[in-house]
Amino acid sequence: MTKGSVVVEPDILLRFSALHRLLRVTAWCRRWLNVASREVTPGCPLHPDELDAALLQWLRVVQALHFPDEIAAATAGRSGPPRSSLIKLNPFIDDQGVLRVGGRLKHALLPYDEKHPVIIPPASWMTRLLIESCHRRSLHGGVQMTLGLLRLRFWVPRGRTVVKQQLHRCVTCTRWRAATPQPPMGHLPRDRVTPTRPFLSTGLDYAGPISIRTSKGRGHRSQKGYIAVFVCFWSKAIHLEVVSDYSSEAFIAALRRFVSRRGLCTDVYSDCGTTFVGADRTLRELFKASTSEGLHIARAANTQGIRWHFNPPAAPHFGGLWEAAVKSTKFHLRRVIGDTTLTFEELNTLLTQIEACLNSRPLQALSDDPDDTSALTPGHFIIGAPLLAIPEPSRIGQSSSTLSRWHHLQLMRDHFWQRWSAEYVHGLNPRTKWVKAEAAPHVGDLCIIRSELTPPTRWPLARITRLHPGDDGVVRVVSVRTATSEFVRPIVKLVMLPGADRIPDTNNADTPSAGT
Repeated sequence: MTKGSVVVEPDILLRFSALHRLLRVTAWCRRWLNVASREVTPGCPLHPDELDAALLQWLRVVQALHFPDEIAAATAGRSGPPRSSLIKLNPFIDDQGVLRVGGRLKHALLPYDEKHPVIIPPASWMTRLLIESCHRRSLHGGVQMTLGLLRLRFWVPRGRTVVKQQLHRCVTCTRWRAATPQPPMGHLPRDRVTPTRPFLSTGLDYAGPISIRTSKGRGHRSQKGYIAVFVCFWSKAIHLEVVSDYSSEAFIAALRRFVSRRGLCTDVYSDCGTTFVGADRTLRELFKASTSEGLHIARAANTQGIRWHFNPPAAPHFGGLWEAAVKSTKFHLRRVIGDTTLTFEELNTLLTQIEACLNSRPLQALSDDPDDTSALTPGHFIIGAPLLAIPEPSRIGQSSSTLSRWHHLQLMRDHFWQRWSAEYVHGLNPRTKWVKAEAAPHVGDLCIIRSELTPPTRWPLARITRLHPGDDGVVRVVSVRTATSEFVRPIVKLVMLPGADRIPDTNNADTPSAGT
């Protein structure tokens, strides 16, 4: 039956999600009718001919619903409607009342079903069951294998598109394909594009572990140590500190050394490492209690303390700034140390030198203009010059007034700000990747939490319970609930299971498939 322009299929057909169940139930019902008429003996197992008769019965039902004009024309022996989608197939009705492809393969050395396959409508639920059955018989094969197995007996108009859409509904293939959505690159935070004092807003990460010896000489055991990498948000200046262990107390000590040398920072950004979470809790208690141990820090923070910002769990790409700083630090460290085990003092000295190298790197590519004698580096914003630059001769003996000297220093500072705005900030404007916007998830969608530690068959099933949109309205982080707990995860760690809202409609011939 039809409802407007949409064909409504029988409810009993829509109840089944597998072809073999539909055919077995139909075959048993047909046998019961035959038993009532005393044509067969009850109690015998189903015969393949009974299952095939049940399949042909359902094919006649769906063909009568979707191709009434074509069936009427083929029964009367005339050509179909000129606008019919089956006009090129030259359809005909066989002896069992099923619409088949006439085609041009009458004299081919092929079985009858291959020369004249049964025509099935692309928008029918029966077609979905047949494709799912062929997909399982081919051991979850691809589009070509599934379509080749289907065309041994059936012909689907726009078959490749329909098969591709149905294969993207397969949960098993979706789990092993592990395709995760990637939202577009977001806007830079305000601290990244606002010039302030260096290290006022700081990104933080750990590098390591690295072996550290207690002292020189033979017979001394080594222990694991770590490197705390602090990076300034807007100037990309780097500060390195050696941390003796992975405890919050050791990190608090490294943070105090950093604050004493670089000044108190107002905002610290990091991932959700246990060390940083413990340090944040310790700092909050320190600022609230204002003990004698941290009274000078609490006063300097003006009763506000350091505002700690954590990235979502399992989202290292949210902290690309300090991840790149860790990579640069390891680049120099591996080539200099090799397999050597250093003492705490030797490693601290080496890290200070590496810090000077990193703060002398150009922020942008060197210019071809001969008038540009040096590139802008993070060291310009710390001491006014690259940290590895050769000291310039003193001009104290030259005749110049204090006022002109002050204006000269102001001009140098303004020149650095101008170069930072003209060279470095403008280079951050384009989105170098993640430029395509994708469909946002919805509350209630099913997904699989991807993990690099377990195989796809053990990834837990979850449901999205809450969305966390960013400042630009794009959802990059969601809350999900599994059977045992609840997590906050970026959507790049989620494999979205196929749903009806993400599968294109097969009634539209121009609709691209989900895999293109």
